[in-house]
Amino acid sequence: MTETADRIRQIVTENDVVLYMKGTKSMPQCGFSSRVAGVLNFMGVDFLDVNVLEDADVRQGIKEFSDWPTIPQLYVKGEFVGGCDIVTEMTLSGELDQMFDAKGVAYDKDAADKIRAANA
Repeated sequence: MTETADRIRQIVTENDVVLYMKGTKSMPQCGFSSRVAGVLNFMGVDFLDVNVLEDADVRQGIKEFSDWPTIPQLYVKGEFVGGCDIVTEMTLSGELDQMFDAKGVAYDKDAADKIRAANA
């Protein structure tokens, strides 16, 4: 296992929610990263943001680690959830709430309901 993969594994196992993204949660640098960070921020989820633009090894390494070709990538309790489309779909269907509930991740249920209402 490479040093980068070991570092990624450590980050996703030591933090409940991790978003590998372009930019940061307060300053996303692509629309897809902005959408996922925006959902998590709006729902009040405490998450670690990892800016893949700061490290080319991490930018490539996360794709290999998850066997997923795109960024952003969301991890919850060490489990790869998906990218922007999957997180968006899970948010609108309520599956993300269910995952957070099942894994003991705190979030604002009313905010999640507001997202669904606004997109109904």
